[in-house]
Amino acid sequence: MRIRVRHYSIRTEQAYLSWIKQFIVYHGKRHPAELGDKEVGAFLTYLAQQRNVAAATQNQALNALVFLYRHVLEKPLGELQEVVRAKKPKRLPVVLSQQEVSRLLSHLTEVHWLIGCLMYGSGLRLMECVRLRVKDIEFAHRAIFVRDGKGGKDRVVTLADELLKPLSRHLETVKTLHARDAADGFGRVYLPYALEKKYPNAAAEWGWQYVFPAQRRSVDPRSKIERRHHINESSVQKAVKNAVRLARIDKPASCHTLRHSFATHLLEGGADIRTVQDQLGHADVRTTQIYTHILGRGGVAVRSPLSSVLPVNE
Repeated sequence: MRIRVRHYSIRTEQAYLSWIKQFIVYHGKRHPAELGDKEVGAFLTYLAQQRNVAAATQNQALNALVFLYRHVLEKPLGELQEVVRAKKPKRLPVVLSQQEVSRLLSHLTEVHWLIGCLMYGSGLRLMECVRLRVKDIEFAHRAIFVRDGKGGKDRVVTLADELLKPLSRHLETVKTLHARDAADGFGRVYLPYALEKKYPNAAAEWGWQYVFPAQRRSVDPRSKIERRHHINESSVQKAVKNAVRLARIDKPASCHTLRHSFATHLLEGGADIRTVQDQLGHADVRTTQIYTHILGRGGVAVRSPLSSVLPVNE
């Protein structure tokens, strides 16, 4: 399959297939080879005008169709100048106070608590947490190596001292589980790209195991091999959503809110914006600068003129 030889993730594969099916159905189940720029443009416009999808959603649909025509049908699309593009809203990220973060984390337990602490304490994305491998935690240097993060980039982030003992204890449990799998004839983990061919024994090694493995083994949808994958991210999302409710936080907080809060609180503590950029893995510092807009007084120490004419009500 063309998409697999290019090492796209299974989620990207599933998303692209879904958009291609929707495109075909929209045009009366005609074969894509019979369609072209005009029909692609009409479908994308329909997504923006009739379905009111977000700009990122429309872009994903466009990427799927570009891939189809360029790599599968070998009929690259043109400029698509007539497309009505979905508007990308300019919204500030939701950020919790340190007290709110503390309350949220207090309502998470066990593995979900550890993942929540990593998202807030190290600025990791949810998928970066669940895909974390044992070898990428460096306890001695208080560091976590994020491999193949968003945009295919690697980076190094901080590991909070407060997590050293809880993570160590957690890994002892995971190691026992891995040993049990190995004794049962399993114990091999999924390896990305061609690493499994290059290092045939690596999949069974302790260092390559997931830090947060799933409770049960499952069959890989591509290779059809039964093995233990990482924890499902949806379980973490549900746990965080429930914790937000129990903590009585009125903001629309999610897993990514903990990452936003990490960045904002670093800047509030005096961290240099370039340091925060490196920790978050942003390619452009302008992406990181959005957090300066949600600091106290707009992030640029702007005083309201009202303070000059009215006393402060205690």
